Amino acid sequence: MADRRQVLRFGAVAAAAPALGGAVASPAFADAGKHRPVTTLVVGHRGASGYRPEHTLASYELAARMGADYMEPDLVSTKDGVLVCRHEPEIGGTTNVASHPEFADRKRTVVLDGVTVTGWWTQDFTLAELKTLRAVERIPGTRQHNTLFDGRFEVPTFQELLDLRKRLVKELGRDIGVFPETKHPTFFRNLGLELETPLVKILRRNSLDHRGAKVFIQSFEAKNLKTLADHYRVEVPLVFLSSAAGTPFNDTRTYADYLTPAGLKELSEFIGGIGPDKSQIIPRNADGTLATPTSLVKDAHRVGVKVIPYTFRAENTFLPTELKVGTDPNGYGKAIDEQITFLRTGIDGLFTDQSDIGVLARSLV
Repeated sequence: MADRRQVLRFGAVAAAAPALGGAVASPAFADAGKHRPVTTLVVGHRGASGYRPEHTLASYELAARMGADYMEPDLVSTKDGVLVCRHEPEIGGTTNVASHPEFADRKRTVVLDGVTVTGWWTQDFTLAELKTLRAVERIPGTRQHNTLFDGRFEVPTFQELLDLRKRLVKELGRDIGVFPETKHPTFFRNLGLELETPLVKILRRNSLDHRGAKVFIQSFEAKNLKTLADHYRVEVPLVFLSSAAGTPFNDTRTYADYLTPAGLKELSEFIGGIGPDKSQIIPRNADGTLATPTSLVKDAHRVGVKVIPYTFRAENTFLPTELKVGTDPNGYGKAIDEQITFLRTGIDGLFTDQSDIGVLARSLV
């Protein structure tokens, strides 16, 4: 865990973040403007989830105040069809639902994208019921300091995040974007709670589905993005997320196949960017050190597709071997160095749990 000097040091970086982030360009996948270069984007991954429980308004707000260009919510549905911000529809690990005896009988086993998972599920709760719960830190063993905030914050709706965005844009005097992910869209569609219609309706109600709006929609399912492009005719850019292995759910093509030069050319017909696992940009050697970068950034840029990898985190447990500091897996390592290394590959942005580190790393490249 960070000691007090580390906390103070990162607090100082955060205080300077708005000045560092002030030159952020308009959406990088839309028309960036002929007279202004595209700035590498810093995306607050689930907000500032390195400092506050993820997917809470407190986490999103802190990311914005640290200088993040975008706040990133994962979207799932309640029983009554409201989009809320949670990493997964299973909420046993991110809320205090287990301590609510009135919901004990809601715990059940569900097959989620082919994987059997037991817990409590957003689709079994109305929004009113979900609002009686409070968020908790998802990885308390790694981020014990975040447990200070357990029980303090509600599960926010997507609309509440957009309301926060509107307030912060006015207060901070800069445009702040949102980078929503449709989480398990096929799963929710099969439940009769498809995510696309409410997402598009909310964006349009808030005047955020047009060229130049600071919004990207992302998904691990290429078919979901194709539907958003062809059926819903969304005007904001779409981003295809990929894992280092496996396939999108209910898809015969692997992520690796989608990210070949031919696959990227095909994707470029309806997406503006990809969000790969960072190991697909710079793999790791057998000893955990960084290896030689792949050609993915160049391949994507060749067909006009931007690249924003995930997820950059400050703790040793997430860092390559040569950038760890000390023996505490939860202590901070050389996270700035890691992000600088990746930024020098030509990536167009990065997802980070600590937005202040991303803003500082960007300024040093």
